[in-house]
Amino acid sequence: MPTVNQGKVGTDRWEKHPTTKTMDYINHAAKHLYEYYPPLTKEEDFDTFWARTIAQAKGVPLNPTRKPHAFPSPYIQVYDITYHGFDQTPIHGWYLVPTFTSNNKLPCLIHYHGARGNRGVPSDFAHWVLMGVAVLSMDCRGQGGPTGNLATYSWGNAQVMSTKGLLDKDEYYYRAVYMDCLKAIDFACAQEEVDSSRIILEGTSQGGGLVMAVSALDPRPFLAMAQVPSNSDLTRRVAGAHGVFGAVGDYLRNYPEQTDQVLRTLSYFDTMNMADAIKCKVLASVGLRDNICPPECYFATYNRIKSEKDICIYPFNGHDGAGALHREVQLRFLRKNLG
Repeated sequence: MPTVNQGKVGTDRWEKHPTTKTMDYINHAAKHLYEYYPPLTKEEDFDTFWARTIAQAKGVPLNPTRKPHAFPSPYIQVYDITYHGFDQTPIHGWYLVPTFTSNNKLPCLIHYHGARGNRGVPSDFAHWVLMGVAVLSMDCRGQGGPTGNLATYSWGNAQVMSTKGLLDKDEYYYRAVYMDCLKAIDFACAQEEVDSSRIILEGTSQGGGLVMAVSALDPRPFLAMAQVPSNSDLTRRVAGAHGVFGAVGDYLRNYPEQTDQVLRTLSYFDTMNMADAIKCKVLASVGLRDNICPPECYFATYNRIKSEKDICIYPFNGHDGAGALHREVQLRFLRKNLG
């Protein structure tokens, strides 16, 4: 596959038939991305804040449940699962196990969904199961799935996830969500079918941001696949009204005197401030026409990842992330790294 600086052109068509004009166009369009290093916004207590948060999360009993769910394929066993998240909020999800493999211990892919989404339906993940991989798909609290939210917020618009708890890093919405996602790894590792040394994180948009955050905060992931990731370069996301973080700007329109405190809170959840802690192998993607999660914003994180990494750049795609075309890239990445 032809390289674009350090990344890749993300389609099989270009892999088989790269042209000089195509590559010149993409190299020109993408060159500035690899030079984008906005100043970090990390506060002095950043590391101690997250160490304290993780310790608090691990102090909450997991209380996992899994109940068999009727599924029409004899090749996949599906379970409807729950576990307790950061503050004992019951997190709902699906857990899928391939029945056609003789392996006693399976890799497990954990899927984090996009903003306002949910755990999906079991058939959404059949392509992963066909690779001989167990799958765990979890809800993000208080979004589009059956999972509620026991957290309380003193500040912000309670109807918009990105503004909940904006004036207090201990209350901010994504603090609990990041820990719910980390505890999904606890759930996966507790399953008898799972090889805990081969945990794979995968997600798109918000889910891609969660992949980056959890890969930085937890040493257990083996592979990370993040498509058109969110939650990076958050000051720019707010200023440009990009995606769900545009709501933060809407909030500040009414409370401009709170700007410094709001941006300070967001800095603890900005994956560019975490990226140098990522140890696992990373496959990412961006679309150059993406105005929801602009590629520049994600490159503020990507450029700071020190582990083995690669990125697919789709010059004519937006927030769709090239859909099924990129999924095949992911499947090849998975096969190569799982053997």
